[in-house]
Amino acid sequence: MPIPKEFIVRQRDIAEKIVLKDQFEKIELVGGADVAFDKRFAYGAFVVLSFPELKLIEQVSSKIKITFPYIPGFLSFREEPAIVTAYKLLKNKPDIILFDGQGIAHPKRAGLACALGITLDRPTIGCAKTRLIGEYTEPPKTKGSFSLLLDNEQIIGYVLRTKDNTRPIFVSPGHKVSLITAKRIVLACCTKFRIPEPLRYAHSLAKIKQIRLGG
Repeated sequence: MPIPKEFIVRQRDIAEKIVLKDQFEKIELVGGADVAFDKRFAYGAFVVLSFPELKLIEQVSSKIKITFPYIPGFLSFREEPAIVTAYKLLKNKPDIILFDGQGIAHPKRAGLACALGITLDRPTIGCAKTRLIGEYTEPPKTKGSFSLLLDNEQIIGYVLRTKDNTRPIFVSPGHKVSLITAKRIVLACCTKFRIPEPLRYAHSLAKIKQIRLGG
Protein backbone atom coordinates (compact mmCIF):
# COMPACT_ATOMS: atom_id res chain seq x y z
CA MET A 1 0.00 0.00 0.00
CA PRO A 2 1.18 3.60 -0.58
CA ILE A 3 2.95 5.19 2.38
CA PRO A 4 1.44 8.53 3.44
CA LYS A 5 3.98 11.29 2.92
CA GLU A 6 3.69 12.39 6.55
CA PHE A 7 5.24 9.12 7.74
CA ILE A 8 8.13 9.40 5.30
CA VAL A 9 8.74 12.92 6.57
CA ARG A 10 8.59 11.70 10.18
CA GLN A 11 11.24 9.08 9.50
CA ARG A 12 13.48 11.73 8.00
CA ASP A 13 12.94 13.89 11.06
CA ILE A 14 13.77 10.99 13.40
CA ALA A 15 17.01 10.25 11.55
CA GLU A 16 18.07 13.89 11.84
CA LYS A 17 17.42 14.00 15.60
CA ILE A 18 19.07 10.80 16.82
CA VAL A 19 22.25 11.05 18.86
CA LEU A 20 24.78 8.22 18.61
CA LYS A 21 26.78 9.15 21.70
CA ASP A 22 26.36 7.90 25.27
CA GLN A 23 24.17 10.40 27.07
CA PHE A 24 23.59 8.86 30.47
CA GLU A 25 25.46 8.89 33.77
CA LYS A 26 24.74 5.39 35.01
CA ILE A 27 22.63 2.35 34.28
CA GLU A 28 20.82 0.90 37.27
CA LEU A 29 17.55 0.00 35.55
CA VAL A 30 17.22 -1.50 32.08
CA GLY A 31 13.90 -1.70 30.27
CA GLY A 32 12.51 -4.00 27.64
CA ALA A 33 9.48 -3.41 25.41
CA ASP A 34 7.53 -5.62 23.02
CA VAL A 35 4.13 -5.76 21.35
CA ALA A 36 1.85 -8.65 20.44
CA PHE A 37 -1.00 -8.32 17.93
CA ASP A 38 -4.27 -9.92 17.00
CA LYS A 39 -6.61 -8.75 14.27
CA ARG A 40 -7.85 -5.65 16.08
CA PHE A 41 -5.63 -4.90 19.07
CA ALA A 42 -2.02 -4.28 20.01
CA TYR A 43 -0.83 -5.52 23.41
CA GLY A 44 2.12 -3.53 24.66
CA ALA A 45 4.44 -4.78 27.39
CA PHE A 46 7.11 -2.89 29.28
CA VAL A 47 9.38 -4.44 31.90
CA VAL A 48 12.10 -2.96 34.09
CA LEU A 49 15.00 -5.01 35.45
CA SER A 50 17.84 -4.12 37.78
CA PHE A 51 21.22 -3.82 36.11
CA PRO A 52 23.52 -5.67 36.08
CA GLU A 53 21.66 -8.18 38.31
CA LEU A 54 18.74 -8.50 35.85
CA LYS A 55 16.11 -8.95 38.55
CA LEU A 56 12.54 -8.04 37.61
CA ILE A 57 11.53 -4.74 39.23
CA GLU A 58 8.30 -3.83 37.46
CA GLN A 59 6.07 -4.86 34.57
CA VAL A 60 3.12 -3.08 32.96
CA SER A 61 0.98 -3.64 29.87
CA SER A 62 -1.47 -1.91 27.58
CA LYS A 63 -4.21 -2.84 25.12
CA ILE A 64 -5.16 -0.45 22.31
CA LYS A 65 -6.78 -0.66 18.91
CA ILE A 66 -4.42 -1.05 15.98
CA THR A 67 -4.19 2.21 14.06
CA PHE A 68 -1.43 1.45 11.53
CA PRO A 69 -1.07 -1.56 9.19
CA TYR A 70 1.96 -3.82 9.00
CA ILE A 71 4.37 -2.26 6.49
CA PRO A 72 8.02 -3.41 6.40
CA GLY A 73 10.31 -0.55 7.38
CA PHE A 74 7.54 1.32 9.22
CA LEU A 75 7.23 -0.88 12.29
CA SER A 76 7.60 2.01 14.73
CA PHE A 77 4.32 3.62 13.68
CA ARG A 78 2.47 0.35 14.31
CA GLU A 79 4.03 -0.43 17.69
CA GLU A 80 4.66 3.00 19.20
CA PRO A 81 1.14 3.75 20.54
CA ALA A 82 0.97 0.53 22.61
CA ILE A 83 4.54 0.92 23.88
CA VAL A 84 4.12 4.57 24.88
CA THR A 85 0.83 3.79 26.63
CA ALA A 86 2.54 1.08 28.69
CA TYR A 87 5.59 3.25 29.38
CA LYS A 88 3.43 5.95 30.95
CA LEU A 89 2.25 3.42 33.54
CA LEU A 90 5.76 2.69 34.82
CA LYS A 91 6.66 3.90 38.28
CA ASN A 92 10.34 3.07 37.70
CA LYS A 93 11.60 4.67 34.50
CA PRO A 94 14.53 2.72 32.99
CA ASP A 95 17.90 4.33 32.34
CA ILE A 96 18.17 2.51 29.01
CA ILE A 97 15.63 0.55 26.95
CA LEU A 98 15.95 -2.45 24.64
CA PHE A 99 13.46 -2.90 21.80
CA ASP A 100 12.62 -5.95 19.70
CA GLY A 101 13.43 -4.22 16.44
CA GLN A 102 15.99 -2.15 14.62
CA GLY A 103 17.84 0.97 15.66
CA ILE A 104 19.91 2.67 12.95
CA ALA A 105 20.16 -0.64 11.05
CA HIS A 106 17.24 0.61 8.99
CA PRO A 107 17.06 1.96 5.42
CA LYS A 108 16.23 5.46 6.70
CA ARG A 109 18.27 5.16 9.94
CA ALA A 110 14.96 5.44 11.76
CA GLY A 111 14.08 2.05 13.21
CA LEU A 112 11.81 1.32 16.15
CA ALA A 113 14.51 2.03 18.76
CA CYS A 114 15.31 5.37 17.11
CA ALA A 115 11.69 6.48 16.97
CA LEU A 116 10.95 5.47 20.56
CA GLY A 117 14.21 6.97 21.76
CA ILE A 118 13.12 10.33 20.39
CA THR A 119 9.54 10.00 21.66
CA LEU A 120 10.50 8.88 25.17
CA ASP A 121 13.73 10.91 25.33
CA ARG A 122 15.60 7.88 26.64
CA PRO A 123 18.73 5.97 25.59
CA THR A 124 17.57 3.07 23.42
CA ILE A 125 18.97 0.01 21.64
CA GLY A 126 17.51 -2.10 18.87
CA CYS A 127 17.85 -5.88 19.19
CA ALA A 128 16.46 -7.61 16.12
CA LYS A 129 16.27 -11.34 15.50
CA THR A 130 16.62 -10.85 11.75
CA ARG A 131 18.51 -8.48 9.47
CA LEU A 132 16.65 -5.68 7.71
CA ILE A 133 19.57 -4.20 5.76
CA GLY A 134 23.35 -4.47 5.69
CA GLU A 135 26.06 -6.98 4.89
CA TYR A 136 28.16 -9.01 7.32
CA THR A 137 30.31 -12.06 7.78
CA GLU A 138 29.13 -14.77 10.14
CA PRO A 139 30.73 -14.33 13.60
CA PRO A 140 32.39 -17.24 15.42
CA LYS A 141 30.08 -19.69 17.20
CA THR A 142 31.02 -18.70 20.77
CA LYS A 143 29.03 -16.33 22.98
CA GLY A 144 30.30 -12.77 22.80
CA SER A 145 31.66 -13.11 19.27
CA PHE A 146 30.53 -10.50 16.78
CA SER A 147 31.00 -9.05 13.33
CA LEU A 148 30.21 -5.64 11.89
CA LEU A 149 26.94 -4.93 10.13
CA LEU A 150 27.78 -2.65 7.20
CA ASP A 151 25.72 -0.60 4.78
CA ASN A 152 27.77 1.03 2.01
CA GLU A 153 30.85 0.68 4.24
CA GLN A 154 29.13 2.48 7.13
CA ILE A 155 28.94 0.58 10.42
CA ILE A 156 25.26 0.43 11.37
CA GLY A 157 25.40 -2.26 14.05
CA TYR A 158 26.78 -5.56 15.21
CA VAL A 159 25.93 -9.16 14.47
CA LEU A 160 26.26 -10.52 17.99
CA ARG A 161 26.44 -14.12 19.18
CA THR A 162 24.64 -14.15 22.54
CA LYS A 163 24.80 -17.91 23.09
CA ASP A 164 27.17 -20.62 21.94
CA ASN A 165 26.19 -22.32 18.67
CA THR A 166 23.00 -20.25 18.29
CA ARG A 167 21.94 -17.80 15.61
CA PRO A 168 23.22 -14.26 16.27
CA ILE A 169 21.06 -11.20 16.85
CA PHE A 170 21.38 -7.81 15.16
CA VAL A 171 22.21 -4.98 17.54
CA SER A 172 22.15 -1.30 16.64
CA PRO A 173 21.89 1.88 18.70
CA GLY A 174 18.64 3.82 18.68
CA HIS A 175 19.23 7.11 20.48
CA LYS A 176 21.67 8.52 23.05
CA VAL A 177 23.80 5.35 22.89
CA SER A 178 27.02 4.66 20.99
CA LEU A 179 27.60 1.62 18.83
CA ILE A 180 30.08 -0.01 21.19
CA THR A 181 27.95 0.65 24.27
CA ALA A 182 24.90 -0.84 22.56
CA LYS A 183 26.78 -4.10 22.04
CA ARG A 184 28.15 -4.10 25.59
CA ILE A 185 24.77 -3.53 27.22
CA VAL A 186 22.99 -6.15 25.13
CA LEU A 187 25.61 -8.79 25.89
CA ALA A 188 25.44 -7.92 29.61
CA CYS A 189 21.68 -8.50 29.45
CA CYS A 190 22.06 -12.02 28.07
CA THR A 191 22.23 -14.99 30.42
CA LYS A 192 21.72 -18.52 29.10
CA PHE A 193 19.32 -17.56 26.34
CA ARG A 194 19.72 -16.07 22.86
CA ILE A 195 17.41 -13.13 23.58
CA PRO A 196 18.37 -10.48 26.21
CA GLU A 197 16.47 -10.86 29.48
CA PRO A 198 14.51 -7.58 29.28
CA LEU A 199 13.11 -8.61 25.89
CA ARG A 200 12.39 -12.17 26.99
CA TYR A 201 10.32 -10.86 29.88
CA ALA A 202 8.56 -8.28 27.70
CA HIS A 203 7.77 -10.81 24.98
CA SER A 204 6.28 -13.26 27.46
CA LEU A 205 4.18 -10.56 29.08
CA ALA A 206 2.85 -9.29 25.74
CA LYS A 207 1.85 -12.80 24.64
CA ILE A 208 0.18 -13.52 27.98
CA LYS A 209 -1.87 -10.33 27.74
CA GLN A 210 -2.80 -11.13 24.16
CA ILE A 211 -4.10 -14.54 25.20
CA ARG A 212 -5.97 -13.28 28.26
CA LEU A 213 -7.34 -10.05 26.82
CA GLY A 214 -7.66 -10.95 23.15
CA GLY A 215 -10.91 -10.15 21.45
